[in-house]
Amino acid sequence: MNTNYDPQAEEINILQLSDSFFPTGMYTTSSGLEALFYSENKIKNPDELRTLITVYLEHQIGPADCTALGVSYGCIEMADINELIKVDRTIYSMKLIEEVRNASVRSGTQLLRCVNYFLPGNEFITKFQEAIKENKASGVYPVALAVASQSLGISKYNSGITLLYTFIVSIIGAALRLGMIQHLDGQKLIHELKPSILATVAKNINRPLSSIWQFTPGIDIFQIAHELMPSKMFIT
Repeated sequence: MNTNYDPQAEEINILQLSDSFFPTGMYTTSSGLEALFYSENKIKNPDELRTLITVYLEHQIGPADCTALGVSYGCIEMADINELIKVDRTIYSMKLIEEVRNASVRSGTQLLRCVNYFLPGNEFITKFQEAIKENKASGVYPVALAVASQSLGISKYNSGITLLYTFIVSIIGAALRLGMIQHLDGQKLIHELKPSILATVAKNINRPLSSIWQFTPGIDIFQIAHELMPSKMFIT
């Protein structure tokens, strides 16, 4: 557990973890957007993409992943590895689509592996990685991000900002590569979604595990459709 807080170092650490250069593999995900692009109901303009991302934030990533991250952060501060494993299992079970679930685990375990490489000897990272090796935990991304963030002195709130920002960038990056939008559109969307990021974190980061939820049946359907695609650019 990290007990040293340096606000200047925190800012740099946030930039490092949220940079698409950081090797979590999130640039390979579209969260089902690829399937939607090839369907008859594909996204036609930036406004429709903004609406879709807002649904993700308000009904899936916010109340599920952001809540799990906040609870996980509290577990780390209490040095409670067993409760952290419980959170990991809960959010893992809520990721209903197999390829989305697997991608979250890959990103989470890679995040831990990378942080452990340049920050060796962190006790809680080591304990959580051991739990993953023993199949007690999966290492799903929001929980892994809480562990990595706390070890780097990133506050719980800023960890939530990082979670939502990196998710938005992964979807917008996928939209760019699919030819749905242009680069200027992407930057405008990120800017326009900043209030949604802040509101979603504020609403969910301090929720208890008992209040965790998500409800996005429409998104679930086209994420399932992506699993069935014979040829695809993205892993989700």
